[in-house]
Amino acid sequence: MTILTGARVVTPDAVLADGWVRVEDGRIVAVGSGPLPPGEPTETVAGWLVPGFVDLHVHGGGGFDFAASVEEMAAGVEFHRAHGTTRTLVSLMTAPIDRTCEQIEWGASLVGHSGVVGVHLEGPFLASARCGAQNERHLQAPDALVLAKLLDAGQGAVRTVTLAPELPGALELVENVVAAGAVAAIGHTDATYEQAAAGFAAGATLATHLFNAMAPMRQRAPGPAVAALDAGAYVELINDGVHVHEALTRLVGSFAPARTCLITDAISATGVGDGRYSLGDRAVVVDDGAARLVGSDQLAGSTLTMDEAVRRAVRDVGLPIEVAIAAASTNPARVLGLDDTCGAIAAGLDADLVLLDDDLLVERVMVKGRWLTASQ
Repeated sequence: MTILTGARVVTPDAVLADGWVRVEDGRIVAVGSGPLPPGEPTETVAGWLVPGFVDLHVHGGGGFDFAASVEEMAAGVEFHRAHGTTRTLVSLMTAPIDRTCEQIEWGASLVGHSGVVGVHLEGPFLASARCGAQNERHLQAPDALVLAKLLDAGQGAVRTVTLAPELPGALELVENVVAAGAVAAIGHTDATYEQAAAGFAAGATLATHLFNAMAPMRQRAPGPAVAALDAGAYVELINDGVHVHEALTRLVGSFAPARTCLITDAISATGVGDGRYSLGDRAVVVDDGAARLVGSDQLAGSTLTMDEAVRRAVRDVGLPIEVAIAAASTNPARVLGLDDTCGAIAAGLDADLVLLDDDLLVERVMVKGRWLTASQ
């Protein structure tokens, strides 16, 4: 048992300027502020103590592409863990169904390792008009049998499925996804407001990378982004300064602080630098940190880490740190139904913690009560 003290502790209810966190057997057993009884075993830290980040949407990092092999998938997850992501989904690009099933099995084999909590399927039931960096050749019309095959491959590991609600049969698939215990997400869609609203009414509770790869907002045709906010859904945002204007991020974070989820949508280039990379079977070039399909202006994921997303949310967007931390930890944990084990600094939850310095840069990462070393 030890007590971490000396940092500003970001809890769900407040920022404790003189906070402390008691950790025992890998869990948080108490949180408080002010003086401690003499004789208590303490470890003094400085800066900001925040809950471990939860990433709902990531394709790779550190030079590793989740779609390449189970070894690269595991290595990419480890890269992001060093940046504070203690729980993550592994996101899969649209691919031939048998190949996707193989990749789902890789993800399923990693569940419970390095914080992998499941698989996110970004397709194949997406709109060709808004397919983004997805390979249009592998898109499929909504098909209950294909969905069942994908879900079966994961044996419960598929936790989120992104689809376009305007496609014929898509609303039935939303219901099937939810019935299977997974989260249906609306994204890569050319839906009208009404079509997107129907998707949320059918059971979808998440919008995939809000504003990106979806029909735009117009004054008389507000589109799927407004439908998501209107329906009270959780919404993903890629806060890298490229995908979404800071004013929109600030607006969404202020309007829906309990439903905003920061994601990375990171690719293998993250943490490596400019150059040519792969994203599934697509060739990508990274220039000045922005990833695009080769020979195109089409954005292809990001080179973002979650700690950078948080730092930008506070420093560039202007959100309060407690809102930024909720968007990186608490809200995505709720999306996945994991808020009884992680996503906040509160008694009874796992001691997954990130120590940030005064500039919001990661200093140390704790997983279930144990500080990670540089090699872990």
